[in-house]
Amino acid sequence: MEKLRISGTNPLFGEIAVCGAKNAAVAIIPAALLVNGVCRIENIPDIKDVRLIIDMLVQLGASVTYVNDTTIEVNSSRLKTHVAPTELASKMRASYYLLGALLGRMNKAEVALPGGCNFGTRPIDLHEKGFRALGATVEIEDGIVYTNAQELCGCTIYLDTVSVGATINIMLAAVLAKGRTVIENAAKEPHIVDVANFLNAMGAKVRGAGTDVIRITGVPEMRGGCYSIIPDQIEAGTFMLLAAAAGGEVLVRNIIPKHMDSLTSKLEEMGVNVTEYDDSIRIERSGSLKGISVRTMPYPGFPTDLQPQMVALLSTVKGNSTVTEDVWENRFQYVDELRAMGADIEISGKKALIKGGTLHGSEVRATDLRAGAALIIAGAATEGVTQISSPHYIDRGYSDIERRLRSIGVKIERIFEAD
Repeated sequence: MEKLRISGTNPLFGEIAVCGAKNAAVAIIPAALLVNGVCRIENIPDIKDVRLIIDMLVQLGASVTYVNDTTIEVNSSRLKTHVAPTELASKMRASYYLLGALLGRMNKAEVALPGGCNFGTRPIDLHEKGFRALGATVEIEDGIVYTNAQELCGCTIYLDTVSVGATINIMLAAVLAKGRTVIENAAKEPHIVDVANFLNAMGAKVRGAGTDVIRITGVPEMRGGCYSIIPDQIEAGTFMLLAAAAGGEVLVRNIIPKHMDSLTSKLEEMGVNVTEYDDSIRIERSGSLKGISVRTMPYPGFPTDLQPQMVALLSTVKGNSTVTEDVWENRFQYVDELRAMGADIEISGKKALIKGGTLHGSEVRATDLRAGAALIIAGAATEGVTQISSPHYIDRGYSDIERRLRSIGVKIERIFEAD
């Protein structure tokens, strides 16, 4: 059995660089299916989810060449099928972006319902609504989504709730559709802007990404080009929260400080010293911190993908805190693992009531990607040894995590025990 072993607590010092954004990469790489030519994608994170989506493109008939560990060239001019490999697609949430990309490129798609981290239902009703409005039929049978269109035509689509996945999927389906598409009540996350910028770099006409109204003018073809993915907002936040929990002074590099505003304000409210530079943020913590209240919201609010990491930090801070989860249901399922480390957390509906204090090392299990990151934070800020099983969840979103964390002083290693 594979585990991560962490020995705390020692303050952290040094610099750590952020990789390319996972949530952008797993949408931009499927978007390459829309390009009739070669596109070069730089700054991709070397993580399991990215390798998985690349494998799916290859099985669809795209040619993918690694220039280096963080750069690929994709040629989708000779796609051979609109049917995504079910076994691979069912392993990750972002596989549903193949629906919009294949529908936009081939006017049909067959993709298994998404898998990935299990912390709530993943309905695709808004995706379906968008595809149907563009002129496609959508049916779901035995866990497979079938969508087909004689022709896709632009229209106005209002999203009943803000949805990152639906916003991106409709964008993908619409860029080659005839006429003009307007997405109202669109999500505004940085990776949505990044996907739109990628599409435009390849020849699409997408305007308004980052606002709640996105306007797309269909083009007959996208010919290719070069694009570099933005830094990962969630990885950057994870490192910032880690430094705040363990103490010391850490410079987080390759970062877009504006993307971190909601987290920065909360850390400063707790008593962390945060200094912003052009493309980096310095985290300094030498004294005690105080409890706060946090509520997750769509961007530019506090990200749901940083909620577990924030709960881990607050569990080590003396005083009372509350964290309200307004994006995903069942995202507190990891809390039992923090309780095993001595955390005093009470869950009441969407709210976690946290009485912070001193934790201790323990045997715990990563229940999903961000929960695994939260356990790393707790372990680094806790006396004793913490062993985290199921680290494959963490590997889905954090590249070479042990080496990178050791560079700033985290005592972490990967061990293998007989089952």
